[in-house]
Amino acid sequence: MIGTLFILFIVLPFVELYILIELGSSIGTLPTLGIVVLTGIAGAALAKHQGLSVLRRIQTEMSFGQMPEDVIFDGVLVLIGAVLLITPGILTDTTGFLLLIPVTRKIFKKYLKVWVNKKIKSGQMVYYTQDNYHM
Repeated sequence: MIGTLFILFIVLPFVELYILIELGSSIGTLPTLGIVVLTGIAGAALAKHQGLSVLRRIQTEMSFGQMPEDVIFDGVLVLIGAVLLITPGILTDTTGFLLLIPVTRKIFKKYLKVWVNKKIKSGQMVYYTQDNYHM
């Protein structure tokens, strides 16, 4: 856990900064800033669209009495993608866009489901049903 946090908060920003500096020296400062701003704006619009789409799918499934398990995974990935797009950087923007596009999100969702099931089976994650909770 500490290693993951170290990578997220120390290593990743330095890698992003390095990429932005290299990109800036290659294409110029203003085009680089333009890319960062435009991906942020486009990402926010795409995140809003995908987020509302996921919300509608959750409401539809629940109105038919179904548990929206699969759609909730989509919602988590859309949220992570939106946060990554707000964070300036080329790697985070690329990953954020991949999480927001439904076709590529399916790949991430598959791995997220495997990870969650492992956590549940090992007792590291608990989930609740209408009647009780499960470990």
